[in-house]
Amino acid sequence: MSFTKLDELGHKLEALEHALAILGADEATHMAVGGGEKRADAMASLAGMLHARATAPEIGDWIVSAEDEALNDDQQAALREFGRHYENLTCLPSEFVERQMTARMRSEQLWRDLRGKNDWAGFLPSLENVVSLVREEAAMRADRTGLDPYDAMMEQYDPGNRAADITPVFTELKSFLKAFVPEALAVQEERLAKSPLKPLSGSYPVERQRELGLAMMAAVGFDLTHGSLAVSHHPFCGGVPTDVRITTRYRTSEFLSALMGLLHETGHALYEQNLPAQWAHWPLGRARGMAVHESQSLFVEKQLGRNPAFWVWALPVVEKHLGEEWSMDDILPHVHHVERGLIRVDADEVTYPLHVILRYELEQELVSGRLEVADIPEAWNAKMREYLGLSTIDNFADGPMQDVHWPGGAFGYFPSYTLGAMMAAQQWDALKHVHPSVDEDISRGRFDALNDWRRKEIWSQGSRWSTPELMQRATGEKLAAHHFTDHLRRRYGRA
Repeated sequence: MSFTKLDELGHKLEALEHALAILGADEATHMAVGGGEKRADAMASLAGMLHARATAPEIGDWIVSAEDEALNDDQQAALREFGRHYENLTCLPSEFVERQMTARMRSEQLWRDLRGKNDWAGFLPSLENVVSLVREEAAMRADRTGLDPYDAMMEQYDPGNRAADITPVFTELKSFLKAFVPEALAVQEERLAKSPLKPLSGSYPVERQRELGLAMMAAVGFDLTHGSLAVSHHPFCGGVPTDVRITTRYRTSEFLSALMGLLHETGHALYEQNLPAQWAHWPLGRARGMAVHESQSLFVEKQLGRNPAFWVWALPVVEKHLGEEWSMDDILPHVHHVERGLIRVDADEVTYPLHVILRYELEQELVSGRLEVADIPEAWNAKMREYLGLSTIDNFADGPMQDVHWPGGAFGYFPSYTLGAMMAAQQWDALKHVHPSVDEDISRGRFDALNDWRRKEIWSQGSRWSTPELMQRATGEKLAAHHFTDHLRRRYGRA
């Protein structure tokens, strides 16, 4: 039977994907600097092998033949995803995949070295090479799918996302935020005038912060027998569902940025660890796109980690590990602090979407060729001034060199962050409707009901449904931005 052949193929592809994922996580955390060139070569070869096997001509015949076989509902859903993945993969020849993997790996390695040196000029040729390959990739994908080149890139991360649909939503959100950020800052200033901010700065050894992070991860549901925590230049969640690799970065002068970043990555990890294991070797068993993935990470970071109820439980845990005692009045102004800042991963939930929209707009220009790589700093600075009133002139490390996405060739990914924030707020409202006592549960350190709802509605579904269908089934309505803007108004606006 043809579906049996696809099933067997799935196991073989899963093994290669497993190897690549673990090699990539190791490269970003533990690999010696001198190992970079050979690691890039090894991963490029494995990526080429994976791509060649996953795009073999006979697979297309198996997919067509399997459509006439007697399949159960799961198998029919799996066949649909096999077909979508096959079409996506056959856009690119294996030779190109190997060449692009090598360029991405070497670009990321150079970025790690040069970002700390603020060396844009040294990094520019490498990024130009990556963008050239991205344009080549986008053209091939567009030719195969009939989509606009940028839409064809987004299709890899969130099937069905189209710039024509996203841009109006982002334009509306941008307009709201440009007016709301000053309001939120004014409200914050009024509150601080009545109760001055108590500094949470001090000396927090990395090992103590690490132990605090592990305790938080375990409490909210992370399975430490199937995952681990390490340090990297840029926080990420990688690995595979049975061996999830989380990373963060620490500052010994404060602890909230590392902790919030860790909660964000734990949200990703919970999704991965709870995907349907019986479908693990099928595309059906994977996460349903990056917007959904970001909704899970932002749910934990924002709806949970910045929820006052969370800190009722968390403060004693923080005191235990860091040795300092704070009250709710001490911690919440920091947890809810709004500030115009340069760094996306450190941004608060009010200003964060503006960072994403900036990148979304610029990378469309880069993919189309309307913006050249050498002109990124000027364009970046102009938008940063307009949206957040900040300058990045000559500050490349905190400007266009701050993210790993472009060095790694991940164009079309950024919209997922803000779409995910909207989805997280909508999921929270749906959860509260079903479990009105969820805040009380959280304040007692009880996360089971919260996780059970997400496991049933999101995690266990894998890629069975499209993103709009998944949201409709989980929340009872299509994605609606008002859940997010209402959330911001409640937490940061005038009562």
